[in-house]
Amino acid sequence: MPGGVLTAVTRLTGTGGDAPPVTVPRGPAQEAAERELSKPAYHEHDPSWFVRALNTFWEWVGKLFSAASDATPGGALGLVVVLLAVVAVAAALWWRLGTPHRSPAAPAPLFDDRPRSAAEHRAAADAHAARGHFDRAVQERMRALVRSLEERALLDPRPGRTADEAATEAARPLPLHAERLHAAARAFDDVAYGGRSATPETYQRLASLDTELERTAPSLTATPGAPR
Repeated sequence: MPGGVLTAVTRLTGTGGDAPPVTVPRGPAQEAAERELSKPAYHEHDPSWFVRALNTFWEWVGKLFSAASDATPGGALGLVVVLLAVVAVAAALWWRLGTPHRSPAAPAPLFDDRPRSAAEHRAAADAHAARGHFDRAVQERMRALVRSLEERALLDPRPGRTADEAATEAARPLPLHAERLHAAARAFDDVAYGGRSATPETYQRLASLDTELERTAPSLTATPGAPR
């Protein structure tokens, strides 16, 4: 709208043509200009509210980055190095500790369905592993290991037994495998109740332990279920 502001001021002051100029206070002239500029015709090509908000956000980010770089030794390059170091430490912790998980308040029983033989549990474990379902494979292989010890009378069959209890009791007739038995119980609990994911290596270690225990004779100085 060419000349809009000038026209508004001209009308207010009464100037134009051959009329003598009139001195107008600054306040009324400014108000006239603001009223003229507030008309929609002057704002047809203004950016949308989203664009304005986005521009304001990036301006804030720029100021924040600038302030941080000024406070960091080495300026912007030093800030980038610090950020990369933080990311590297976070990635290392994630890789070392895995996905955060909640520990169960109380371990649940090892067996939670109808009684099955060790061979049935092993077949189920192998089937899960073949499909890449290692969480289920680990659980079934641990059940196969414990059921096998029960079938050999190295453990007394007891409903409600937890994996950790089974490992503690099995370590009495099999003392040389105590550490691996407890590691297997932890792997079972982590997968079944702790929210961790099993890996092929986890399953392979458990399967190897199960196979090795089948060929291991119990210690003659310990009896099943006897206190330590």
